[in-house]
Amino acid sequence: MTDIAPIKDEASHKAALQEIDRLWGAKEGSPEGDRLDVLMTLVDAYERMQWPLEDIDPIEAVKARMENSGRTRKEFEAIVGSSGRASEILNRKRHLTLTMIWKLTRELQIPADLLVQPYKLARSKKRSPMRTRKSAHAT
Repeated sequence: MTDIAPIKDEASHKAALQEIDRLWGAKEGSPEGDRLDVLMTLVDAYERMQWPLEDIDPIEAVKARMENSGRTRKEFEAIVGSSGRASEILNRKRHLTLTMIWKLTRELQIPADLLVQPYKLARSKKRSPMRTRKSAHAT
């Protein structure tokens, strides 16, 4: 077991997240449980300094946590329910639901207060009715 040190950069942040994953589920009050608590506190402090809540939206937070913790797209799909839904969320075509937020908080340890922030969806590219009629009669 290595000593706990301040998180000062991306490398130490990633290492701490990996250690948190390894320790996840440790018995509270045990040496491993205490280590988990300390690491989670350090990671939370580092992330709040690096990415203040007003600077990052929920989708960027999800993408960053997946990347930094080595999580796969398949794992995200399992959390939100399907590959189609995952695609819609990551491409900003659909909002996160409360159930998804609960799962993301539990499984990816993303603070719920970050995930419930409002964010804009991508604009859909709809054809105008006039353009559709013109192209239908053009032949």
